[in-house]
Amino acid sequence: MSKKSLFLATALLAAPFTGCGPGALSEEDAPLPVDTQAEELTLQNCTALTPTAVTAIGDDGAGSVASNTQDDNLATRWSHLGPGSWIQYDLGSAKTLSGAAVAWHQGNTRTSPFSLSVSTDGSQFTSVYSGTSSGTTTAAETYRFAEKSARYLRIRVDGNSSSQWSSITEARVCGAQQAVPSPNVVWRGDFETGSISQWSHTQAVSADRLQIVNSPARQGSYAIKATVQQGDDPINSSGNRNELVYMSHEPVNSEFYYRWSTRFAANFPSAKTWQLFTQWHHEGCCGSPPVEFYVYGEEIRLSIGGNSPVIVWKTPLVRDTWHDFIFHVKWSPDASVGFVELYHNGQIVLPKRKIATMFSGSLNYLKVGLYRSDTVQPVGVVYHDGWMQARTLEAVLAEP
Repeated sequence: MSKKSLFLATALLAAPFTGCGPGALSEEDAPLPVDTQAEELTLQNCTALTPTAVTAIGDDGAGSVASNTQDDNLATRWSHLGPGSWIQYDLGSAKTLSGAAVAWHQGNTRTSPFSLSVSTDGSQFTSVYSGTSSGTTTAAETYRFAEKSARYLRIRVDGNSSSQWSSITEARVCGAQQAVPSPNVVWRGDFETGSISQWSHTQAVSADRLQIVNSPARQGSYAIKATVQQGDDPINSSGNRNELVYMSHEPVNSEFYYRWSTRFAANFPSAKTWQLFTQWHHEGCCGSPPVEFYVYGEEIRLSIGGNSPVIVWKTPLVRDTWHDFIFHVKWSPDASVGFVELYHNGQIVLPKRKIATMFSGSLNYLKVGLYRSDTVQPVGVVYHDGWMQARTLEAVLAEP
């Protein structure tokens, strides 16, 4: 749910490459968009570091050289033909890196698959990001990854959606940013530490059941992959589970917004029984939680009320895609005070509804992963990303 300001400019597609040598078409033959000829680079969410050297696998032989990506001019570029093209930035010594800002030639009419990797010695590189440009802007797009100490950053490009040319007008290496936390953001559990350190503890039979992964990731560089096999019972209780726990213990009558994204694997089991992926559990050992998001058959459901649940929302289960949630809740055991409100994939799907969201005399805490009936036999895999808790809707919408 990254929010970028997109500055659009009119661009023309490059003529397809048909050969080499005299008379062969190259990207230099494509006229530059009028709107970009005088445009300079604007960075979003990037504190740029200055490289001491810029090198590349090669160029187009017609002046589109690597150094053009550092001249603050969107009318020049680096271009090279063929998949696996790369350009590399040497910072002179190890620095703390957090991303790269890249402006793509004809970036508002085509997309470019690419990856970022870093190195301390210029020889051994570690992949830190892979993705595809948006295809909507000629302005710089910033791609963030978890902070790494490195001297070199390499951008590898595999052509574009129109041709085999790899072309970048400007690129910057982004250094570590000192984020100014919003006073309305209470907690983050987005895994951008590259670990589960933002969470209180786990309930898992082994470390491989709750894995930090690079892909798929909804935001940033990391997500959590939760896997459950039949028989997984780390706390000797009902059902099978592997879950992260955050001891949030929200006070009575407190009001918060929670944002997160969940993705169900393509082979996620279809079973006419409960498979919880997010729950706010009450203190104590027993009974169903006051708030539970779960899959039943081919539906995603939200139930409130514990052992006497009320299904307040449901939607068809769609696998292998991210479901984005914003959950607005007032925590209270009093049904005339407590309420829930839900946004799903950017749309409000449950208008504010008065209901008791806690049990009397018991605070809640958050559990995320997969917890299901022990009658489910196939392996279940769920991904979670982007978890945060805030006091206002604006705070969760404004955060990357």
